[in-house]
Amino acid sequence: MLKNTYMRWKLPLICFVWETAMIILFGVFVRYNNEANPSWAEFKKTENISLDIQNDFYYRYPSFVDVHVMIFVGFGFLMTFLQRYGFGGVGFNFLMAAFGVQWAILMQGWFHTFEEGKIRIGVESLINADFCVGSVAIAFGGLLGTISPVQLLLMTLFQVTLFAVNEWILLDILHVVDAGGSMTIHTFGAYFGLTVSWILNRPKLAQTNNKERSAYYSDLFSMIGTLFLWMYWPSFNSAISNHGDAQHRAVINTYLSLAASVLTTFAIASAVDRKGKLEMVYIQNATLAGGVAVGTAAEMMLSPYGSLIVGFIVGIVSTLGFKYLTPLLLKIRLHDTCGIHNLHGMPGIIGGIVGAVTAACATEGVYGAEGLRKFFKFEGEYAHRTPSMQGGYQAAGICVSLAFAFVGGTLVGLVLKLPFWGDPSDENCFNDAVYWELAEEDEEVGNHYATPEAAKQV
Repeated sequence: MLKNTYMRWKLPLICFVWETAMIILFGVFVRYNNEANPSWAEFKKTENISLDIQNDFYYRYPSFVDVHVMIFVGFGFLMTFLQRYGFGGVGFNFLMAAFGVQWAILMQGWFHTFEEGKIRIGVESLINADFCVGSVAIAFGGLLGTISPVQLLLMTLFQVTLFAVNEWILLDILHVVDAGGSMTIHTFGAYFGLTVSWILNRPKLAQTNNKERSAYYSDLFSMIGTLFLWMYWPSFNSAISNHGDAQHRAVINTYLSLAASVLTTFAIASAVDRKGKLEMVYIQNATLAGGVAVGTAAEMMLSPYGSLIVGFIVGIVSTLGFKYLTPLLLKIRLHDTCGIHNLHGMPGIIGGIVGAVTAACATEGVYGAEGLRKFFKFEGEYAHRTPSMQGGYQAAGICVSLAFAFVGGTLVGLVLKLPFWGDPSDENCFNDAVYWELAEEDEEVGNHYATPEAAKQV
């Protein structure tokens, strides 16, 4: 028997109140930037721009589409591996992302594009908003199947806020380079989600619930998400690059790192099985670790062989994490449904370290005197910096992201632990029937699915 979660009034209430607030805030603060404004023609004259194709839209939109597909299709379908939580995985990811991008545009706008009392948005604002909710999607992976949609939306509200502040500190105060978000997106998102999961710990979950498992068809659907993420990750890491050469390097470095991580994932997955067989969970996740780990250094002169080394290492680390570390985390009451610690957490930290070392080793001989100054923006108040100093600030960025994740995750977890957010009982976690109307042939009597009469009470 499913408990009544009262979603009939809780979910509509939060959605309608939220959207009303967004309409008001967007009406007060948000305006199109110069490149999305009818005054573009006049702006071209003042900036000596001769061609419409120089509008940022034409430069950024292809990358925006790729990133958009990753957030809504890639992450959504990646989380359909649970045999009885496919609707929840892809559906709640959809809800969360649509909810979060609106708040992300506001929060990031207040920090980065606030001019004369208004937030000026363009296509780059949309990319950054997708990055922000990508961090929430990562955190959701650690909690998949154990929280209600209302808890997910509340977590999104708080996490987007913390993400924007953390991003502002790293990019504007510490002045770090983090094109692909190894620190701001992956490290922060993973350890924030893991901290919330630890606070919301369900000590009897393993004894009362046997639905946290996959099936042939659900793993196949999840692989759709994996392949979309794998194909579009070069766009993810290069989407906001400001120079053509940097964007070009980011694509190449990411492409090579991803390819290397696939090979080592298959190799280790086969090696750790006594019969040499492959487990789909490793292939679904660890093959993507190369894209995570190369994120911070994606634009840097990492070199093609360096990218292969990064992918080679994190493919091994991520696969071994799924095999040996995830069971250990369960012993300290840390439940991680999607293995975000192995795909985003550890590779994110490795990516931050790779970025710090690569920055510290930068030389004029490699970048050129002018290129070194322009790439790291050693100008104005940052003109005194040297590559070794930049490496130190890059390392500090990892620590700041972890601090925001642990402290913020603890506080948000305590809020979500309150008993009136409609979360499922232990025996009904990983069960779509708690929040979704299901076809009668999919409804089983007993522990798996409720009867139609019981489902109507939810």
